[in-house]
Amino acid sequence: METPKIMFFDTKPYDKDIFVEVNKEFNFDIKFLKYHLTSETALLVKDCNTICAFVDDQIGQQVIKYLSEEGVKIIALRCAGYNNIDLKAAYEKIHVVRVPAYSPHAIAEHAVALMLSLNRKIHRAYFRTRDTNFSLHGLMGFDMYGKTAGVIGTGKIGKALVKILLGFGMKVYGYDINRDPVLNGLKNFEYTGLETLFQKSDIISLNCPLTKETEYIINATGFSKMKDGVMIINTGRGKLIKTSDLIDALKSGKVSAAGLDVYEEESEYFFEDKSDQIMTDDILARLLTFNNVIVTSHQGFFTREAMLNIAQTTMQNISDYFQGKNLPNEICYHCVIGSADCRKKNNGRCF
Repeated sequence: METPKIMFFDTKPYDKDIFVEVNKEFNFDIKFLKYHLTSETALLVKDCNTICAFVDDQIGQQVIKYLSEEGVKIIALRCAGYNNIDLKAAYEKIHVVRVPAYSPHAIAEHAVALMLSLNRKIHRAYFRTRDTNFSLHGLMGFDMYGKTAGVIGTGKIGKALVKILLGFGMKVYGYDINRDPVLNGLKNFEYTGLETLFQKSDIISLNCPLTKETEYIINATGFSKMKDGVMIINTGRGKLIKTSDLIDALKSGKVSAAGLDVYEEESEYFFEDKSDQIMTDDILARLLTFNNVIVTSHQGFFTREAMLNIAQTTMQNISDYFQGKNLPNEICYHCVIGSADCRKKNNGRCF
């Protein structure tokens, strides 16, 4: 068996710690780089047959071509999303695998943490009391019990979130092109159309992947159909919401609060310390001025359990490739657009 030689891009200290720990089981040859994978940094790939990348690595056609020419056989995404990679360019050149589910509970729980913090103004109360201001003025929230939530995307994360919200005694509407029969049978849960979800929900949470169909699924038109004072939560992908329209909705009061773990142009800022620099992103800067907005830096996944699952699945994906096994977590252009189920035709692999 060819030995996996892995180049990690966009490595943070916590990535290195977890993958070094998990690699004790696999004994792969690993190199860690702190740089994002781009057309410029791809030149750093030498004598590696495997690339491990993350959500902000830009893996376009030029990068794919270079990696393929350098002998890279597989790109292992240590994340669920794959909108940052040109799958069409990769097809029949480099296999692409991902981690489809690492801890849906981690992200669902983070979405609820944002809801509760915004509702009960925890972030504002924290700073007040540290300044010995114990006034309750402006901190009134509402009971979650009896309210209505809309969950857009009912995959593993959305499903976990629905169950948590039902536990609060909420009515929950779900929207998904693929309806989960288990959820369909739950009391106080109902699948519905997107317009009905907008109209009836007090809180709307985005938990779907970013595709051509879901890009800007919430925009000015959608906001106009929502209840006045709706709360918006996004732990999916930044481009699910048109941020400029969200700002307008916040200014008008249509949206009473927003919790964002993702942002349209997050790659320049998220996961990095920019505290000693002037923010040049005017839209993000504007968002941060609202006291009814909480922005977290794509940390919904960030629990120890999730990180261990990510590392274990990533390394197993790589091991399966080099041992000639089926690749259940492989993604390719044809599978994504729904024109084929390549694994069934090619003995467990997409090509």
